[in-house]
Amino acid sequence: MYEHLTYEQQGPVTLIAIDRPERMNAIGPRTHRELVDAWTRFRDDDQAHVAVLTGSGDKAFCAGGDLKSAADGDPLEVTGGPDGVLGPSRWTDLYKPTIAAVNGAAYAGGLEWVCWTDLAIADAHATFGVTCRRWNIGLADGGTQRLPRIVGMRRALELIITGRVIDADEALRIGLVNEVVPSGTCVERALELAREIATLPQPALRTDKEAAIRGFGRPLDEGLAIEAECFEKSIFSEETAEGLRRFLERDHPDRVRGGVPGRG
Repeated sequence: MYEHLTYEQQGPVTLIAIDRPERMNAIGPRTHRELVDAWTRFRDDDQAHVAVLTGSGDKAFCAGGDLKSAADGDPLEVTGGPDGVLGPSRWTDLYKPTIAAVNGAAYAGGLEWVCWTDLAIADAHATFGVTCRRWNIGLADGGTQRLPRIVGMRRALELIITGRVIDADEALRIGLVNEVVPSGTCVERALELAREIATLPQPALRTDKEAAIRGFGRPLDEGLAIEAECFEKSIFSEETAEGLRRFLERDHPDRVRGGVPGRG
């Protein structure tokens, strides 16, 4: 179905991989269109609960936009439109959980895709940087907005202004990624985490994510109003009734002696 991506459904977990290792998984016009299609497919599939995004090979997660595409006669549409320049990076209303499995270099637009996801698992050899700084190319896929929200304005501005490349340990230290794992295992770990998340009831998980995203940076009273609105979307669902039954009947590892919370 795709030339530049692979799309694999593993039960409720979707694995999307940018499959251009010969270009360090850089995103060209076709890749952009396929990413929009793939994420739309995930968003609209009621059986798909969590998505993992990665790159093919072990050198790069994504090196950003394919700067060679213009020389090949197929330049990126730099204005991007409502979706974004490098896939649907301007979407702000996907409330299903997403995880980046960073298997190598995440540069420029690739770093922006790490920021676009909710969680990030990095191989030990992964690196991160706003390397487009060297070519007088700005960030157009959310980097100037999401990076400060994740790591704080001071650290974000250092990375944005200098273009400095950081390793996985520093990315973990500043909060850019959630975990660093041995090289070659980030996809396995991300899929494990995705499967755990997929076992949870989804409605309240999604409305809580929605409230956190929509309320971030707003005055507290506005954020609380958003939280109340989102809470009311899920509290009367069938999943809540089932959750109460499981709680009362001790049908959950949180209520069973020796059980492991989140794994049942």
